Amino acid sequence: MLTFPASGRRLVALAAAVALAASPVLAASAAAPTTAGSGAGGAPPVVTGFAVGSLPGAVLARDADALDTVTVAAVGLRPSGAAVDPPAADMERVRSRAAGLGLDTELLLSNYSNDLEGFDPRAAHRLLSDPDKITAVAQQVAGLASESGWGGVNIDLELVRKDDAAGLVALASALNDALGSAGRLSIDVSASSSPKGYTDNGYDLAALGRFVDVVVLMTYDYSGPTWSDPGPIGPVRWQRTAVDVASRYVPIQKLDLGIAGYGYTWPRKGTGRSVSVAQARRMVAKDGARARWNGNAQEWTAKLSNGTEIWWSDRRSYDARVALATELGMHGVAVWRLGSADPLG
Repeated sequence: MLTFPASGRRLVALAAAVALAASPVLAASAAAPTTAGSGAGGAPPVVTGFAVGSLPGAVLARDADALDTVTVAAVGLRPSGAAVDPPAADMERVRSRAAGLGLDTELLLSNYSNDLEGFDPRAAHRLLSDPDKITAVAQQVAGLASESGWGGVNIDLELVRKDDAAGLVALASALNDALGSAGRLSIDVSASSSPKGYTDNGYDLAALGRFVDVVVLMTYDYSGPTWSDPGPIGPVRWQRTAVDVASRYVPIQKLDLGIAGYGYTWPRKGTGRSVSVAQARRMVAKDGARARWNGNAQEWTAKLSNGTEIWWSDRRSYDARVALATELGMHGVAVWRLGSADPLG
C-alpha cells in the first residue's frame, strides 16, 4: 500500500518541478476543444481534495459540503513498472465514505515508493518506455476502478524523464480507452513558469490535454527544505504564471489549480520537514513566536527562537487561490491534502 508523507507533497530534490528560467517556445499542436468547466464565467470552481487511507471519517464528513471530488492515493506502481498493487482496505473505506456523502471519487495511480520514501523514477521509466506494460497497467487500473466503483482515475507519475513524454501520453490514451465514457481521467503535472520547465519534466501538455478530462497543476512545492532556501510553498504570482503558460497548450477550462494544505520547516541545523497547518500553528504558539502574513505570497511565515523558519498555506491562502481560479475561469482547484489542510467548509 502507499503511505505518502504526512503533510507535504514530497521531500525530495524537485528543483526541476519549479523551474523558473526562460526558455524556447514549446513545440506543440493546439489542444482539442473542450466544454467550459465549472470555474468558467466566475462560477465557483470544482473542488477536489486529495486524501490518503488514514484520513479520518470525521474530517471527510466535516469537509464534504465544500468538496466535489475526493482523489485517494490508492494504487502504487510496482518497481518493475509492469503492474500495480491494488488499494488497501483503508483506501477503499475512504472511497466508500466519500461516495456515501455524495462525492465523486478518483483512484490515484502513483509511482511513490515506501521503500525509497519518495517517487521512483525508474519504475515510471520502466512503465512508460514499454508499450506492453502501458497497456497492461492501464487495463489493470481501469479494472480496479470499475470493480470497486471508483468514478475515475488520477495519474500521478512524478520525476518522469523528458524522453518518456510520449510514453506518458500513451498511458493517458490507454487509460482513456480502458475507462470509456463512464470514467473520468485526470493527471497531475508539476507546475512551471516556463514552457521548457514542462517539457523538461516529461509533459507534452497539448497531447495530454487531448486524452484527459482535467490537468491538475501542482502549483505548490515552489520552496522546500531539501531543494531551496526558506520561502513560500506556492506564491500566487508564480501560480498565475504557471497557469498562463499551461493554458497555452491546454484549455483553461480543463485546468485545476493545486493548493497546498501544509507547510515546511527550515531548521538552522539539519533537514526540515513537512507539517500540517495545525502543526505549524502549534509550533509558533509553543515558541511564543509571531506569525506574519506575507501579502505577496498569500501565505504565513514565522521564525522560531531556535532559528527555524516555517512557511505554511492555510484557509486564508486557500480562499485567495479559489479566487484566482475563479478569476481565470479554471475548471477547479485541488488541495493536497485533506486532514493536513485547514477545514474547507
